[in-house]
Amino acid sequence: MRFSDRSEAGRQLAQALEHYRGEDVVVLALVRGGLPVAAEIATHLRAPLDLVLVRKIGVPWHRELAMGAVVNAQKPIVVREEDVIALAHVSEAEFEAACEREIAEIERRGDVYFGARAPLDIANRIVIVVDDGIATGSTIRAAVAGIKERQPTKIVVAIPVASPKAVAALRGEVDEVCCLLLPSQMDAIGCFYEDFPQLDDDDVVRVLAAADASNERG
Repeated sequence: MRFSDRSEAGRQLAQALEHYRGEDVVVLALVRGGLPVAAEIATHLRAPLDLVLVRKIGVPWHRELAMGAVVNAQKPIVVREEDVIALAHVSEAEFEAACEREIAEIERRGDVYFGARAPLDIANRIVIVVDDGIATGSTIRAAVAGIKERQPTKIVVAIPVASPKAVAALRGEVDEVCCLLLPSQMDAIGCFYEDFPQLDDDDVVRVLAAADASNERG
């Protein structure tokens, strides 16, 4: 099974999350890829939409291979993949340098996406955190760690596709995991979509503006 695009995956997830309609829910998207998925969920549940600024920390000579992730919080929270660090023979100095680069990118994105706009208050609310897929799980675990600091009543992870190993690990860290596909062989996330374009900053700003306008109308 493949999704036509991220929006279709979001609509399917929204149906699976129907029981949250009418609850005090905030939908948080991992940017950039999780945003079109999350936007469909937020629209269906009539819930506000916001972002989680989290970045994969890639092995210096193979950026697509995650050796950790970092999320924006009161103090940046770093999740490490110690087995990858060891197997790739990445030194502590190399890891720290890569981490600092991603923190700088998070800060840049925050300025572009939010400006003076404050993050939504999620304390004592149900949070549905959304991405377009999970391979190793580093980024979603970092996102969850940052969200927990903000004291929601419940954290639900919603993803169209994920590795069974990553989902099993997440179930011990959040209240609920909603996943549509659990392939035994998890290749690149894009393999599970017919249309999987790279998103840029303008795409993020456009989707957020549309969500804000919808909330104002609602």
